Amino acid sequence: MDISLDLKSVSAAYDQALRPAALVSAIYDRIEARGEEGVWITLVPRETAMARAAALEASGRGAQQPLWGIPFAVKDNIDVAGLPTTAACPDFTFMPERSATVVEKLLAAGAILIGKTNLDQFATGLVGVRSPYGIARNPFNADYIPGGSSSGSAVAVSAGLVSFALGTDTAGSGRVPAGFNNIVGLKPSIGILSASGMLPACRALDCISIFALTTDDASTVLAAAAGYDASDAYSRAVPAGWQAHASAVPQGFRFGVPRESQLKFFGNRAAETLFQDAVSRMLALGGEKVEIDYAPFAEAAGLLYTPAGTGERTAALGDFLDSNPEALHPITRKIIEAGKQASGVDVHRHYYRIRELQQASLGTWRKIDVMLLPTSGTIYRIEDLLADPVQLNSNLGYYTNFVNYFDLAGLAVPNGIQPDGLPAGITLIGPCFTEPLLAAIGGAFHRSVGLPLGATGHGMPDASKSTAMPGTSANYPYINLAVFGAHMSGLPLNYQLQTLGGRLVAECHTSPDYRLYVIAGALPRPGLVRTRQDGMAILGELWQLPIAAFGTFVAGIPVPLGIGDVKMEDGQMVKGFLCEAIAAADAPDITSLGGWRAWLKAAQPVPALAASR
Repeated sequence: MDISLDLKSVSAAYDQALRPAALVSAIYDRIEARGEEGVWITLVPRETAMARAAALEASGRGAQQPLWGIPFAVKDNIDVAGLPTTAACPDFTFMPERSATVVEKLLAAGAILIGKTNLDQFATGLVGVRSPYGIARNPFNADYIPGGSSSGSAVAVSAGLVSFALGTDTAGSGRVPAGFNNIVGLKPSIGILSASGMLPACRALDCISIFALTTDDASTVLAAAAGYDASDAYSRAVPAGWQAHASAVPQGFRFGVPRESQLKFFGNRAAETLFQDAVSRMLALGGEKVEIDYAPFAEAAGLLYTPAGTGERTAALGDFLDSNPEALHPITRKIIEAGKQASGVDVHRHYYRIRELQQASLGTWRKIDVMLLPTSGTIYRIEDLLADPVQLNSNLGYYTNFVNYFDLAGLAVPNGIQPDGLPAGITLIGPCFTEPLLAAIGGAFHRSVGLPLGATGHGMPDASKSTAMPGTSANYPYINLAVFGAHMSGLPLNYQLQTLGGRLVAECHTSPDYRLYVIAGALPRPGLVRTRQDGMAILGELWQLPIAAFGTFVAGIPVPLGIGDVKMEDGQMVKGFLCEAIAAADAPDITSLGGWRAWLKAAQPVPALAASR
């Protein structure tokens, strides 16, 4: 059975009467045909998976199970009840009584577990070679690393053994393997997916990640698995309006690219050329390239494997490291034991510096919507990596290590194939809770590349109607806000928008059915009122304000002003400042001037204008 395992293809096959049991049987045949390849640590027995498929068939396919009959895998540092958790360390093995929260959610959504996958021991590494269970074979060339630490999960998806797989991501483990296997890797914002039942590497940074064949698939899995979990200290609810899908690529999105001098490809000219192609492809999708200073991001990336940075890994293993040092892979042990060298003072200074760098980076996000980076600058042969395991691993983290430190979201998607046949990827990065925005842009980018899915040879499924959920905006996580007074650029209250992360889009005009008044008082303010007749187009500015900050902004607006729907000259409705009609009844009418700036110019000097709205 040669069926693509992307969700659309599997769903279409089920519509044509394919049975889940038949698909599961075919998957086990594929796994057996591939033989020992270092992908799996524990397989669910075939008969158990077949029984699960039969139970789903008996219960029927329903809308409440969006992953009905979909096969998946789980990285073996995430608990599954009834299967051992090893973290790729046999002496550490234990049998969990309960599955991780995310696994429970996926099973409830109808997914079928196939097995638990190999990884760099204790999720320490970006390489995929630090495991006593072997090296997961890169399906494009077995001489090259598969990427880690979620190596088995990525290979299982790329090779067509499952539709999606769970990984984890502390420093890029959910993205680097995606790039090396020509698949999608989603690192959600910290806390969107519960970490309960996941063995921590760095508890404050860890995320459960998703590997899939398409961005739509990753978004569907994210939607099914997301949710606040009080048992996870780092879990948090998503803001209002968040969805796991986005409707379309936003017009004129801005993507940031490091200065040329800050890009590193470690001698891989083919990867450099492919990244230049990616920039061109983003421009073709309607993006605007913005050169950014990558220095604070690069410095943060370099801090991860300092002794102070590895202290969390040391803490995560607790007494096991002291009582069983010989149980660890030599490189893993060297890295984790380095945390013992750091004092409490060192750790505090480390995190102070991280926060300073994060603060220094905030201005970048006022200039761009997403950051475009290579997923990694290059890929290495296994023999070269084993000869220089620490430095080459560090090279792979140049574009990834900072993301979790700065509480960002990341989406790795395929970019192209090098002349030597090896894949290279790009990663889109955005502020926390920007998964819908990354999915919209990343999905369009992936489709434009025209590559087969993973190493399967199957093509991208046909585009269908949008998978956007109701209420999802292409501008998410921002809301468009029209301002007509002192919140405009250069005027006294503009700082309120800037402080909350607002960004100027452009000057704008209302539709020609508004009138503008000066609201009297100690602080003169513009009052915009819609009228049925004798109106004009009023000049203002269109800003984008983070949805998470919108309530804070609105709470500070004094009467008689408020926020409502304002009709723009192109017919669209956006949120904007309006005035109660009763307050404008006896106010001076300045409509003929066309806007607040013109009145300011005509009315200067005006007492207390510096505080006007």
